[in-house]
Amino acid sequence: MTAQAKPTPGALLLAPGDHTLIMIDHQSQMAFAAASQDVASLRNNVALVCEAAKIFNSPTILTTVAEKSFSGPIFPEITAAFPEHTVLDRTSMNAWEDDAVSAEVNRLGRSRLVIAGLWTSVCIVGPALSALDQGFEVYVITDATADTSPEAHERAVARMVQAGARPMTSLQYILELQRDWARGETYEATTNAALKFGGAYGIGVQYARAMLGEHASEAG
Repeated sequence: MTAQAKPTPGALLLAPGDHTLIMIDHQSQMAFAAASQDVASLRNNVALVCEAAKIFNSPTILTTVAEKSFSGPIFPEITAAFPEHTVLDRTSMNAWEDDAVSAEVNRLGRSRLVIAGLWTSVCIVGPALSALDQGFEVYVITDATADTSPEAHERAVARMVQAGARPMTSLQYILELQRDWARGETYEATTNAALKFGGAYGIGVQYARAMLGEHASEAG
């Protein structure tokens, strides 16, 4: 039987409200050793993810490890996006093994999780594999995640993908949530976030606005 195309999104695409975002251990001490990408790019990507979650009202969990005694404060880009959020501090390297984190996942009630954090091979592999084992869908934002070397990051991502996790990027995350430029209620916020944190794409948005003015709209 021939397949029939329908103008509907695939079930594996993310949508606003259908997932919980978990930002794990984006902290000073953890960033010092991050070498799979430069920390400036990492912070920019983290900011874009948080802005996307804020724009589309994605339920979000913020968690740190040993904040006061060792790892230091969470990135300011995260608290800027979520100033009212409680940050769940832990002792466990695997956030999934923390009672408060797992309770918050259950309270929010989404079986689809989007995860990013430091380091990939420890603080992301742990919850990703644990969540997959318990029947959750897991997406990992790989450029808002880093490790002590490119090798460590790549092997960790490969391990998670082999177990069923789905990798994506920060820009992909926000554009997948927007998905249609005719969605006027989030168009301006999405393009503003891209302009500020979206790298070369953001420069393109700036150029279009400068050259085309009020006619610079991807909605057509």
